Amino acid sequence: MAVSAMAGNPALKDAYAQLKTRMDKAVTDFRNSLLSTRTGRASVHMLDTIRVPYYGSEMPLNQIAQVHAPEAQLITVQPFDPSSTAEIEKALRTSDMGFNPQNDGKVIRIPIPALTEERRKELVKHLHKMLEDHRTAVRNIRRDGNELIKKALKDKKISEDDEKKALDEIQKLTDDEIKKMEEMSKAKEKEVMQI
Repeated sequence: MAVSAMAGNPALKDAYAQLKTRMDKAVTDFRNSLLSTRTGRASVHMLDTIRVPYYGSEMPLNQIAQVHAPEAQLITVQPFDPSSTAEIEKALRTSDMGFNPQNDGKVIRIPIPALTEERRKELVKHLHKMLEDHRTAVRNIRRDGNELIKKALKDKKISEDDEKKALDEIQKLTDDEIKKMEEMSKAKEKEVMQI
């Protein structure tokens, strides 16, 4: 890829780096949201949002227990501290994910029931909403970048040609990031709809 016109311009270098970083964070956040979205198969990432009260503070589940997916329809949780087993089980039960954990004292087993057709369609709608939220976030970042460029032109830090090149570059960057998210969403949608 050619060197960025913005990155090569001293007046716009920091703005470009900041925009790129913010857009990359939005894409990473979308990827993480996709990982925690439930599909018909068990995945340890399904439990990424579960937080457990542990010694007076809320801890992510994966920091106080070992989480495995030994089978396609089962997740096991083995607490590092056996005294926290009851709290972990309670956190799993009260989550909005509809889990029914079974505790044998040492390991908590979480059966993952197969998704119904109706539930799959709900998940696809949820995926589309997440995608649109993240698209909006990227577009907002683009808007901020465009405002920075227009301000730099107004302050006579850049020429009109530089402004046009920079605006085009921001649009291309925005399109690329949105395309990445749409491809991830399509792959996840295919995974969700797979029986």
